[in-house]
Amino acid sequence: MSQLSPLSSRQALAQRFRRTRLDSEALTETLTPEDMGAQSMTEASPSKWHLAHTTWFFATFLPLELEGPNWVTLFNSYYQTLGHPFPRPRRGLLTRPGLAEVMDWRAEVTEAVVELIENAVDEEWGVLVPRISLGIAHEQQHQELILTDILHLFSQNPLAPAYRPYRVAELRPPSALAWIGYPGGMVEIGHTSTDSFAFDNEGPRHPVYLPPWRLASRLVTNGEYLAFIKAGGYRRAEFWLSDGWDTVQEQGWSGPLYWRWQDNKPFALTLAGVQPLDPAAPVAHVSYYEADAYARWAHKRLPTEAEWESAAASLPLAGNDLASGLLRPLPALAATGTPAQMFGDLWEWTASPYTAYPGYKPGAGALGEYNGKFMVNQMVLRGGSCVTPANHLRASYRNFFPPNARWQFAGIRLAEDG
Repeated sequence: MSQLSPLSSRQALAQRFRRTRLDSEALTETLTPEDMGAQSMTEASPSKWHLAHTTWFFATFLPLELEGPNWVTLFNSYYQTLGHPFPRPRRGLLTRPGLAEVMDWRAEVTEAVVELIENAVDEEWGVLVPRISLGIAHEQQHQELILTDILHLFSQNPLAPAYRPYRVAELRPPSALAWIGYPGGMVEIGHTSTDSFAFDNEGPRHPVYLPPWRLASRLVTNGEYLAFIKAGGYRRAEFWLSDGWDTVQEQGWSGPLYWRWQDNKPFALTLAGVQPLDPAAPVAHVSYYEADAYARWAHKRLPTEAEWESAAASLPLAGNDLASGLLRPLPALAATGTPAQMFGDLWEWTASPYTAYPGYKPGAGALGEYNGKFMVNQMVLRGGSCVTPANHLRASYRNFFPPNARWQFAGIRLAEDG
């Protein structure tokens, strides 16, 4: 006989799901309908599309009884086994359905998912929980993208509008850079717990041999990166990978993505509009190419993802993330013998290409397309940023982007051989 799953489990999952949906919508409260429908580049998506796509995910992968539309083609991102997605570069052309229709659809799907959770029987529970958990994590990824994409959109506007004024943060003096040594040897990396959520690309857990290495105690600062620029860093090919140098020439790069100069003083376009550059804060919105070039100029290197994870594994999962509401990276606290800023503030480029761990196998069906098919031409980033949801901060999390990507909140931590 079918039985309902425990009430406490169902209530907890429903509450977590509903909270995630509300959090996504709260991120768009300061935006106009015009803001939410515009697309500034191929890699970014309109906020309306993010809200619709995360709704499509639940409507597609859960057995919901819906009366409204599914919009399978419009809001499918890249799941080829589910049909032909609408071309990514043209998402900003989707003026219909309108924002109000999308929000009505979100509300319908949200209530349908909650009803499904509340009425789930044991035979369904084992399938529903991992799928809803994946959907929640997927939506939280898009919460971060809503902010990174709206910042890029606003950067195209000569008015340099602000998404939201900055909240007051603790004033921190510049932190001296220290080096923290690690003995190396055989270490294990990859997700460890079967009781908490992780994406499939975080496993299987496996051993890696690491020679001794040292890790910088904090991220590279704006002031330090400014010294690289003043030393001709963007004009000296010897610091750059070949593809990186070609990109610098083709794109005309001369500094991080959102840096601006006014009266010979550096400023940065931020989610709070144009702000004076804080020399003690970490340099943000740099590509892998720029991170690697800076490291070569500094006679250092970027850490591998195994080095990064091994160093982060014993640290508290806390930092300046989306929950802080600060929406910007902060200067590091003074060195304490363990690396600062490992979680939050900025994603950290590693020297590791995004490939499968030994023994990795993508899941069956359309959900198998979530991560595995992107394991080429991308570099791994670790740690989370100031716009990353808090429960995405973990040592095993593998973010990934192409090496020329700059619109994410990404920065630089240096490493060297021990």
